[in-house]
Amino acid sequence: MARTTGPRLKIMRALGVELPGLSRKSIENRPNPPGQHGQQASRRRRSDFAVKLVEKQKIRFNYGVSEKQMRRLMLEARKGTEPTGEKLMSLLERRLDNVVFRAGFAPTGVAARQLVTHGHVLLNGRAANIPSIRLRVGDEVVVKENSRKIPMVVESLKAPALDRPEWLSVDTTAASVKLGHLPSIADVPFPIDVQQVVEYYANRV
Repeated sequence: MARTTGPRLKIMRALGVELPGLSRKSIENRPNPPGQHGQQASRRRRSDFAVKLVEKQKIRFNYGVSEKQMRRLMLEARKGTEPTGEKLMSLLERRLDNVVFRAGFAPTGVAARQLVTHGHVLLNGRAANIPSIRLRVGDEVVVKENSRKIPMVVESLKAPALDRPEWLSVDTTAASVKLGHLPSIADVPFPIDVQQVVEYYANRV
C-alpha cells in the first residue's frame, strides 16, 4: 500500500484535478499549481511526457497504489483481448478499499484503506484486511456490526462523498455491498485519459 504524506490538496492542485479517492476538498478556489509561479505554470503548455506523467499520477494518488503496484497492474492489464486501459481501470475500481469507498462506507479512499487495514470489514463472511484484494462478480463486503458505530462510517452512510455506482448493490441498513457486474472506464469518478497511461508504460514494463 502506498501512503500519501503531505497536503493532499496541494497534490490535486499540482495535477489540476479533484481526486475523490484522495480528498473531499475542492481546488475550485485555488485551481493553479502550488508555488510562487503557479499561475504562470498553469498557462504553460505541458510536454507530451508531462501529460502522460500527470495522467499516471492521477491514478496513483486516487487509488493509493505504489509505482511497483502500477507496473504489476499494467502487466496484468495487457493480458487478454480487452483494451489495456479499460482493463487497468476495472482492476483498480475492484480493489477492496475502493469498493468500500465507492459503497459510501468511508469519505475517501484513504479512509477506506484505513478501515480495511484495521480489520473493520468482512469479505464473503471472512476477515479481510488487505486493501488491494480484488473483488469478483458476486463478492460481498460487509462492515462489521460493531464497526458500523464508528462516527466516520455513520456519517459516510448518511452522506456518501460520491453517488453510488450502479455496478455495486448497496444495502445501507446492513452496511453491505455486492459486486453486481464489472465496472467500465465510464465509472471512474474523475477525468482520466487512460491511453496516455498505457503509452507511458509502453517502454517501461
